[in-house]
Amino acid sequence: MADVQQLLDEALSLGEEGRWEEMADLLRVALRDHEDDPYVLSWLGVAERELGNDGVAYEFFKRCWAAEPLDPHVLAVCGAGLAAFDDPEAGSVLRAAALTGPDVPIARLQYGAYLAREGLFAEALEQLNAAVELDPEDPTIRGELGIALALKGDLAGAAEAMEAVLEMAPDDSWTRVLLGLVYVETGSMEEAAETLIRAAEERTDDGEALVLAALAAAAAGWSDAAEDAIARVEYAAENVDAEVVEEARERIEDGADAARQMLTETLAPAALHDRLMQPL
Repeated sequence: MADVQQLLDEALSLGEEGRWEEMADLLRVALRDHEDDPYVLSWLGVAERELGNDGVAYEFFKRCWAAEPLDPHVLAVCGAGLAAFDDPEAGSVLRAAALTGPDVPIARLQYGAYLAREGLFAEALEQLNAAVELDPEDPTIRGELGIALALKGDLAGAAEAMEAVLEMAPDDSWTRVLLGLVYVETGSMEEAAETLIRAAEERTDDGEALVLAALAAAAAGWSDAAEDAIARVEYAAENVDAEVVEEARERIEDGADAARQMLTETLAPAALHDRLMQPL
């Protein structure tokens, strides 16, 4: 087990640096001699998922659960992996993580995040608030609390939680987009424009974020910022439907009211829901 632990420590260190291919290579080697080790299987699933190898990742998470792990950390990682693929056993795995590790923040976090996306908000908030109490300085936990509140419809609470996240982790551009969309939903258009413009500057390959920023800027009356953002959409790696981009351009040219209507009635609600539902 000592050899496995050393390999795991090295693999997790690589993962923290975003070196997923190296992490996966190391764990693949470890798997040759430890084919039923739930620690190796769970983290190899994580690495493969980060590399975009979804089918392989899913099989590793399934094998991890079949190995009957008892460690709540492993259960949390495995359950979250299964949840990302809508596996019906995900809830059971994550519930086991929370029950066996009530004082383990990741176990409460992952179970709460799963429950929120299932629409079980009272139970989700119980888990996530417990996770916040266990680790109040973790921005990921605060972020998931904000997501749960937004899904529940508590937009004021969601904004407060997301603002706290950005104080802890100013480079969290994903949360910044969510916060901007929450501001749109609450009618705080200038705050939405400011937040989404900054997020788009950080997420230059996120075409949807650029369109949202452009419309929010136009709705706030910031025509130069709107034109700049919409001009950058074509260079984003994550493409947006050409018809949507063209309509956004036309709305921006038509003025603040037209841009606001497209943003608030069509794009922002759909974008917020889709992003909130993204698995942790």
